[in-house]
Amino acid sequence: MRRVWFFLPLIALACGPRETPQTPPPARPSILLVTLDTTRADAIGADTPAFNAVAARGRRFTQAYATVPQTLPSHTSMLTGMYPAGHGIHENARYVAASHPLASERLQKAGYRTGAFVSAFPLARRFGLARGFDTYDDELPRGAQERPANDTNARALAWLEQQSGPVFLWVHYFEPHAPYEPPRELRARYAGNEYRGEVAAMDRQLGRLIDAFRQRHPNGAIVVAADHGEGLGEHGEREHGNLVYQSTMHVPLVVVGPGVAAGVENAPVSTRRVFHTLLDFAGIASEHSLRAVSNEVVVGESMIPFLQFGWQPQVMAIEGRQKTINAGRIEVYDVIADPRETRDLAKSAELSRGVRQALREYPIPSPAATPTAVSDEDRRQLAALGYIASEVKPVIRADAPRPADMAPLFEPIERASALFVAEQYRAAIPLLEQILKADPDNLMTTLRLAVAHSALGDNGAALQAFRKAQALAPASPDVRHYLAMHYAKIGDVANAAPLLEQVVAESPDRLPALEALADVRERQNRFADALTLRQKIHSMKTPTPAELAHLGVLAMELGQTPIALDAFEKARAQQGAAFQHHLELGVLYLDARRYAEARDALDRVPAAHPAYAMALFKRAQVSVLLNEPDRASRIAAARARADETTRVLNERERLFQ
Repeated sequence: MRRVWFFLPLIALACGPRETPQTPPPARPSILLVTLDTTRADAIGADTPAFNAVAARGRRFTQAYATVPQTLPSHTSMLTGMYPAGHGIHENARYVAASHPLASERLQKAGYRTGAFVSAFPLARRFGLARGFDTYDDELPRGAQERPANDTNARALAWLEQQSGPVFLWVHYFEPHAPYEPPRELRARYAGNEYRGEVAAMDRQLGRLIDAFRQRHPNGAIVVAADHGEGLGEHGEREHGNLVYQSTMHVPLVVVGPGVAAGVENAPVSTRRVFHTLLDFAGIASEHSLRAVSNEVVVGESMIPFLQFGWQPQVMAIEGRQKTINAGRIEVYDVIADPRETRDLAKSAELSRGVRQALREYPIPSPAATPTAVSDEDRRQLAALGYIASEVKPVIRADAPRPADMAPLFEPIERASALFVAEQYRAAIPLLEQILKADPDNLMTTLRLAVAHSALGDNGAALQAFRKAQALAPASPDVRHYLAMHYAKIGDVANAAPLLEQVVAESPDRLPALEALADVRERQNRFADALTLRQKIHSMKTPTPAELAHLGVLAMELGQTPIALDAFEKARAQQGAAFQHHLELGVLYLDARRYAEARDALDRVPAAHPAYAMALFKRAQVSVLLNEPDRASRIAAARARADETTRVLNERERLFQ
């Protein structure tokens, strides 16, 4: 366990410094926060007149750094003031704890009307950044993972027109994120440099938004910041998330508003200070605001390769013009003289005491912690954007590779992940094998290879890969889980059951294991246990109509009429005319002595139903119990249309005598 006592002040500053009570100024400015996804600092220039114009009115920070090169954790830092080590979000598809106050909550309590308009799935409200916003618009086009900036603008500006008093408006643009597809009118101009075309398109919308905001709030405050940059091939990284070089960590940042002198600030600053600046503009607290920059060691991280593959964790520290990276070994760069970080000065550079302590004491997350469950649908949406949602705890190795040395694997890993999540297993297997050839101790890739072979029915290759995974991580609950799922898939209940029982005992909320164990219990004829498991599963997710109907049938078999009725009626509400279990509903309502509802359900059974004879029999029973005037004709119809099963029932039914 790394010592964290020295570094705690660095985290605690972000957690909320002790504030001196003060009366907010009588006229608090409205505040606009604009976050630019995937925008490198050097992408700002001739193609970004709108950004340049707002920067000319305020203070531009030439050495601003993201805390982490991924969307959700970086935005979480901007809205909490914490480094990822403080708020605990190191990668996308995790959930921000409610115990971490957001700037939006603080401003809302101070009387601001708050609205957020985000343009991509990684910032969906489910991940926890919607707290404190009166309006949080994360609606994306059907089947899409992102929304064009002009559409986001339209919604944001409509909201802005309806507000009075001080407002806090956050608008997020996603354009420069891969794949790069600039608008048609910009494609020819940026042919061969589509990334810059996306930045230019986004800048147009930025200008439109800022003009509208300034028209309504001429004395308002504006903060524009990128969440991270883009590799564009530098250091072997095509996109972002894996390394902490300037291409992905150095970002544009500008602050405009009351008390901000126009000009340029060259001292290194962290985008986490956006949080403190928002509070300062609102008159809530002024500590650590970018309106008065104080020198500090700026820290950043990329833990994704560590948390997903067991590679070296990466922490950077910037002081002045010197940047130091600790990722298995120390690298040092002069980012002013050498912005592309081509000359490592580690052998000759002197590290200050503050830099050494920051690197040494930065808390490294524990891969042993159970990751937050990510649904299959969430995983698919993230994969479509090139993000890997980790579901396996890695093997931590003494000789773990440096992520920078593994850069040739970044692209095949992304492609393999996208294919795997899309269940294109045959296409994924060669890529998974390529990754393992270069990194044979990569547990997640080994398990994905095993699962891919299992899904394709190649049981021999699947078991071989599972055996390798067991050798890599003998105590891993993830290995047990996926091996158990394989055994359950091939019907090997004897091997599946004890493994699933152990997995569920260790991780009671691991949904796929619960579902597999429920299936196994049914195969074992342990129907009561299966029913209990399925009820728990339904409490953890929104069941499909088919799952509700399955629960209804299971409960009906066990004589659990109320449970069965509830399940079938929920399925009917979802399916409408497509619902096919009216006969079961009729039988259950009859058993519950709810005869009118039984009548209605049985009347909905179509004549083409394979058990229509039973429906007629049950309907005749209900007719007698309701004393309907046509009960005799219904009895006659049941007898006339009887099949082998219902013929005897019709003859013996006392109600028909």
